[in-house]
Amino acid sequence: MEKNVFYDYAICHYDEIGIKGRNRRVFEDKLIENIKKGLMAGAPGSFEYVKRISGRVIVKLSEKGKNDIKNIEKVLSRTFGIAYFTFAFSCLQDIDSIKANVLASMSMKKFKTFRITSQRSKKDFPMTSQDINVEVGAYIIDNIKDIKVKLEKPTVNCFIEIVDNFSFIYFDKINGHGGLPVGVSGRALLLVSGGIDSPVAAYYLMKRGLEVSYIHFHSLPYTSQSSLDKVESLVGILNNFQHKSKIYFVPFSDIQKEIMLNAPDKFRIIFYRRFMFKIAEEVSKKEKIIVLGTGESLGQVASQTIENIIATADAVSMLILRPLIGFDKKEIIKVAERIGTYDISIIPHEDCCSLFLPKNPETKANLDEIKKVEKVFNIKKIVLDALKNIEIKKSLT
Repeated sequence: MEKNVFYDYAICHYDEIGIKGRNRRVFEDKLIENIKKGLMAGAPGSFEYVKRISGRVIVKLSEKGKNDIKNIEKVLSRTFGIAYFTFAFSCLQDIDSIKANVLASMSMKKFKTFRITSQRSKKDFPMTSQDINVEVGAYIIDNIKDIKVKLEKPTVNCFIEIVDNFSFIYFDKINGHGGLPVGVSGRALLLVSGGIDSPVAAYYLMKRGLEVSYIHFHSLPYTSQSSLDKVESLVGILNNFQHKSKIYFVPFSDIQKEIMLNAPDKFRIIFYRRFMFKIAEEVSKKEKIIVLGTGESLGQVASQTIENIIATADAVSMLILRPLIGFDKKEIIKVAERIGTYDISIIPHEDCCSLFLPKNPETKANLDEIKKVEKVFNIKKIVLDALKNIEIKKSLT
């Protein structure tokens, strides 16, 4: 975004929220709340107010904010629910003021071709959008030499919005991540590892409006503290999209030992996952979280065949969301790189599922057989013992 001393507003446009009918106000209010929280965390003191007008959200920049455009851009670009946003300057709502301000701003630019693109939401303004385009365009040609109008791919596209009691002028649109505002769909608890997949799954859950908490199963002292530190680093990056979260760290090595002693080797991973889900479900009930989430992708590894997914999901009654179920590894990596988690995810680490791995894991588990074997476990005691030893950490942006 080009620095411009005239910017006094950020204008946030959304698309999906705009079709939510009677619930639209709920979505808009949550978006405004999230924008405020994001700016207070990432660009403190940068705004005077945030409010909704005519199908958009505007942010009135403070004097400090006018000089903190870069950080404001970072916050808005990571706020789910925003399709695109721009930095604009405002002027009086009359055509002479609009022409003068457009000329002043365009005189600072180097260009050979341009177009004027107007949008008039305020229908009692005395000119149509096309009238504004023609009159402002003619005024620019009369006052700047050696330029011409070009409607397709001009060097400069000047946007004018006439909305409510405002006239906004801007030149650049910055893409957001779209989706729904975080929190509007409820809360999810994601099983997070230090790998590539689960952080990307978190991103997609947040994009659909879920506030994500995380649960991580570790095998200390058989694995190192660095694996936990890595998870905290990944969650810290993901907090760019929701600004705060909780991580539940669950010691898992004793449960793994019990599984090794009482279940056939080939079923180890199945039972690892079943007990993880059972513990995660109990945490969710306590925290009033409505769904679980995983980074599973169908067929990617032995534990993620359709038969094994069925066998592990059966352990709980809660809905388990798998936003990456149809992704291949290249697609997941591409998203991880884009959201900033990839470089941390590929740092070598030891996770609990790589500990005590069987030589030949089951790839087509039979659910009846799994349930029969599971009868040897005191499930209630195992889960309660795990809950007693959970460490909870709050993570902020």
